[in-house]
Amino acid sequence: MPEGHTLHRLARLHQRRFAGRAVAVSSPQGRFADAAAVNGRVLRRASAWGKHLFHHYDGGRIVHVHLGLYGAFTEWERHDGEVLPEPVGQVRMRMVGTEYGTDLRGPTVCEVLDAAEVDAVVARLGPDPLRADADAAWPWSRISKSRRPIGALLMDQTVIAGVGNVYRNELLFRHGIDPYRPGQKVTDAEFAAAWADLLALMKVGLRRGKIIVVRPEHDNGAPSYAPGRPRTYVYRRAGDPCRVCGEIIRTAVLEGRNVFWCPNCQT
Repeated sequence: MPEGHTLHRLARLHQRRFAGRAVAVSSPQGRFADAAAVNGRVLRRASAWGKHLFHHYDGGRIVHVHLGLYGAFTEWERHDGEVLPEPVGQVRMRMVGTEYGTDLRGPTVCEVLDAAEVDAVVARLGPDPLRADADAAWPWSRISKSRRPIGALLMDQTVIAGVGNVYRNELLFRHGIDPYRPGQKVTDAEFAAAWADLLALMKVGLRRGKIIVVRPEHDNGAPSYAPGRPRTYVYRRAGDPCRVCGEIIRTAVLEGRNVFWCPNCQT
């Protein structure tokens, strides 16, 4: 599932390519019945909160997208005089501007909301580390009182919005915290350091389009878990030696998601 930096990158891209102009919106697949409500309207701005993308249109209508596990946008250029490309696959939503187009396939959510409904979506979410108004006090108030494992709390979008499985596992490794440690056993200093690190890591992800978490001194040896991906410390490295201490990386299922950790480096 795409993590928060991906949605912010999409918001920035769509802001540059479509904002300030009328956009043709359709649903080649036919499953986005509300496309007509924004078709031909001016896109005022695009924004993101956690894993949620919002397209704000003239007249107060807002397209809300959650990519889920399988959703993805395909971007393409549009040239004068050229016939629009035929949709490939099940395109839930097609946006066409003056110079660019984008096709959305496979999202969990694609719907038109009003401002009050968007506020209700956001109200269910924790702070987004990539937003300027992110306040660490809210997640800390939840984490410091909880008996749930910190590894589960970090993935809870009502605690922190935008953190996915890669950032969760890697952040805990970088700060030596076992994912099964109860939230209330994490110290104030540990959380403050992890929060500051999370902000820095996600900003790098936003800028570079990749989750980069391995420190330069450890960025060698065994390759990444998949071609074209930066190295990780523990994510998808079960059975491999730790890049720092050599202990074997472990994995288990924690509240429905795979968690990875080093039993020596994380306590």
